Amino acid sequence: MSDLPTVELPLPGTQPEYHYPPYVSTIARSPRQPLLPLPLTRTETTGPVFRPNLLRVGDSDLTAQHAAPPLGERIYVHGRVLDEDGRPVRNALVEIWQANSAGRYRHKVDTYNAPLDPNFTGEGRTLTDDNGYYCFKTIKPGPYPWGNHHNAWRPSHIHFSLFGAGILSRLVTQMYFPGDPLQPLDPIFNSIPDPDARQRLVSKLDMQRAEDSYALAYAFDIVLRGSHDTPFEENHR
Repeated sequence: MSDLPTVELPLPGTQPEYHYPPYVSTIARSPRQPLLPLPLTRTETTGPVFRPNLLRVGDSDLTAQHAAPPLGERIYVHGRVLDEDGRPVRNALVEIWQANSAGRYRHKVDTYNAPLDPNFTGEGRTLTDDNGYYCFKTIKPGPYPWGNHHNAWRPSHIHFSLFGAGILSRLVTQMYFPGDPLQPLDPIFNSIPDPDARQRLVSKLDMQRAEDSYALAYAFDIVLRGSHDTPFEENHR
């Protein structure tokens, strides 16, 4: 009898659609035949393992990586990485990347004519602690146009990537901010059919973690599997 763990599949409608015509690039890159399941082996269910010495001092503080502070609204983004039973996922590598406060990425393919910020790279990483907890200090990213359709604008968001023991492959998702009026108009956000699952991508304002006269905070827990899992982007990468 195999002693490999059983992986609970997400409920229908809780993950992004492979083929979602309003999100134009899915038309060309989505499969047209049913996907073939591959059996899991111990390699997929036990690794990789990450060590604290992979991180540099300041990797989790995106406001202190340069000679001066970046422009924009300072925020904390924090939460827990959990499995399907609510248990903490320890020593998971959590990485983020994002646009600056003007909505521009520090990347050569980003041609949006908003200003670059010389004091903001937009990348950070950290390991979860024994309680599955992570925290980043950053600035709130701005919305930006993306050319999917006429007058298309992405809501403010932060990209997340997760690696770690018990995570079968790299997981990528996005965190959105509460009350953003662009979310109902965004095909990427709305490629998740289930409205409750979509809302699991929206962070919560956390005044308990905010610092008076300094920075607001947003809480964003990530659930890896099960009926309340976080929607991930492997369908659209």
